[in-house]
Amino acid sequence: MISQLSPSILKNSCLDKFHDECGVFGIYSPYKIDTFSLIQFGLFALQHRGQEACGFSVLRDGFIISHKSEGLVLDFFRKISNSECYHGNAVIGHTRYSTEGGQSKKNIQPFFGEDSYGRSTISIVHNGNLVNAQYIRKKLEYQGINFISEYSDSEVILRLIQKYLPESNNSLEKAIQKTTTDIKGAYSVIVLMDNKMAAFRDPNGIRPLCYGMLNEETYIFSSETCGIDSVGGFYVRDLFPGEIIIVDKKSVQFSILTERKNTKRRICSFEYIYFSRPDSLIENINVYKIREKSGEKLYEQHPVEADVVIGVPDSGVPASIGYSKASGIPFKPILVKNKYIGRSFILPKQEMREKMVNLKLNPILYEIKGKRIVIIDDSIVRGTTSRRLVYILRKAGAKEIHFRSASPPIIGPCYLGVDTPSKKDLISYNYIDKKNIAKILNVDSLEFLSMDNFIDILGSIHYCFGCFTGNYPIQKTH
Repeated sequence: MISQLSPSILKNSCLDKFHDECGVFGIYSPYKIDTFSLIQFGLFALQHRGQEACGFSVLRDGFIISHKSEGLVLDFFRKISNSECYHGNAVIGHTRYSTEGGQSKKNIQPFFGEDSYGRSTISIVHNGNLVNAQYIRKKLEYQGINFISEYSDSEVILRLIQKYLPESNNSLEKAIQKTTTDIKGAYSVIVLMDNKMAAFRDPNGIRPLCYGMLNEETYIFSSETCGIDSVGGFYVRDLFPGEIIIVDKKSVQFSILTERKNTKRRICSFEYIYFSRPDSLIENINVYKIREKSGEKLYEQHPVEADVVIGVPDSGVPASIGYSKASGIPFKPILVKNKYIGRSFILPKQEMREKMVNLKLNPILYEIKGKRIVIIDDSIVRGTTSRRLVYILRKAGAKEIHFRSASPPIIGPCYLGVDTPSKKDLISYNYIDKKNIAKILNVDSLEFLSMDNFIDILGSIHYCFGCFTGNYPIQKTH
């Protein structure tokens, strides 16, 4: 008999994954280009980072024009009929999954500031999360600065830059420098202003941001290299933690914004497990190779006899291929994924929510009956999806089911730019003994990738492992 999960863990199965807040993208050229098509391609490549809403700001003839709405990227762009109006020499864009501020239309990025004539003079897109945003917002509101959003930390960054611009003789670099001395947390930001573009990253480099070139004069900024690839550009490198790059028609400037004591590089390790596209490079490391190696290490760590290895599409597949290579057990794409169900698919009744797994993933039955199966997923968060998937495989006649997680147990939430459940909803926090989790999932065995092996695969300890260890590079403020 299948063990029952607590009501808090049996929440909406579409939330049984971590969700990154967003993807950011920008292109700057000294001359007019088809910014409308380029931002569409870039944001579509980053669609996996956010599916609630998207938007962009174009610099055209010295003026900033913005357009944003709820929905998926291609649906959003399909509704825009006057595309030539959005041709300019620079553009920034954002695809959103909310962490702070909720799902209100007021919180859709980019955020922009206007002059006394109502003309947009500055626009900003941000990936990450500030730990002191509410404190700064209250302070700015007390000083008479108005906000549009509902507690969006991204707008806090914009209003600070606006505040410091007059004090810095309208120097964007100096205004950003002062802003970054005030804010704490994770941030990768692109700013559009006055025929120039700036991109900068927090001192720990928690959220990713890279740059590339479309040609010798046109610069591209993107959360991932797949965005650069999508427009036919070539990747140069990731921005360094604490670095700012400013591009205008005459030059490109590179500098370090903040030198803080005891600040260490701490890129989010979950980028490699789940968030990033497998064809991306993060910090010049191939995401696919990390996932494949995690599968190889899983077999070395916990070998098992079986007939077939399957991966939970899409992010569990590279690890299952690695497991197959190391073990000699054949990999088969037995789980068929319905590509038309997004992460935001929501149903009102619990019974329907659980059955959503059947809509999202369906097995090829004759490949399962009587077989000993190793099933590999990128992670186990609440356990709802894993449990339902095991039920489907049992019903299809699987003889044995051995579940493997290509990441260590998740024991803590993230507050640095990722939408995660609270501790009480994390199955590995509630059940420390993996044998108890195995009973809940109704599997013959359950193993997680060890922290030592995960660090060995990444080749360094210079990452944020907060969701696995409870130790974060920046402490949350209240």
